[in-house]
This record gives sequence, C-alpha cells and structure tokens, in this order.
Amino acid sequence: MNALPVRVLVVEDDEVIRELIRLNLELEGFEVFTAVDGQDCLDRVGYIDPHIVTLDVMMPRVDGWTAVERLRADRARRDCRIVLVTARAQEDDRLRGEHLGVDAYVTKPFDPDALVDLIRDLVGGGGEAP
Repeated sequence: MNALPVRVLVVEDDEVIRELIRLNLELEGFEVFTAVDGQDCLDRVGYIDPHIVTLDVMMPRVDGWTAVERLRADRARRDCRIVLVTARAQEDDRLRGEHLGVDAYVTKPFDPDALVDLIRDLVGGGGEAP
C-alpha cells in the first residue's frame, strides 16, 4: 500500500525562487502547493493542511514573521514544520525565528538539494507522509 505524499506549502513572493523550490520538491516526490505571500499562505493553509511550510520573511501584505506567529497560534497547525528561507542572515533574525518556533532557518542563496534533504529529515524520511 502506498503512503500519501508529504504536503509542502512553499511561500515565496519571488516567482523564480518559488518555482525552483517547487520543482526540486516535486522531483523528490513531495506534493507541493505554493503561495505568493504570508496572507496567501494563511488563506490556503486550512484546506491544504501541509506537513511543512517554507516561508520567506520579506514579503508583501503579511511578512514571514507574522505568518509564523499566526501558524504557531493555530492549534490545528501544531504539528506543521516551518522552515524560514530568507536573505535575512543576521544572528538577531535567526534568534527571532528560533523564538517563534521555526524548525529550521535557511539563508539565501541556498543549495536546493540541501533544502530538499532538510525537508526530508524534518518529516522523518522520504516524500511520504508520516
């Protein structure tokens, strides 16, 4: 019996980066959904019910920090893993992410293969749902 694929919501306002992450994850067997900013993420997360959300920090409408706060406050998202993928590489930013409860912090530019490996590790193996 085949397990269901891991659902990943990629939240990124830069279309090139969003599509790069989407394509690399799909090639590894993940089911990938995309959102263009934090508000789009919050609007879609309820019906996508992702296992993992990758979030940029600097986005229009609702930024990544606010989206993380709202996701972490949502009891239904308690088990969802959150990975920040951002150009903000300062230690203060990393500490803020840690304080908000993100599971990983990746700085741009990043290695797409390393991001796929990180996501695979966060869900405990391959592209199949736990």
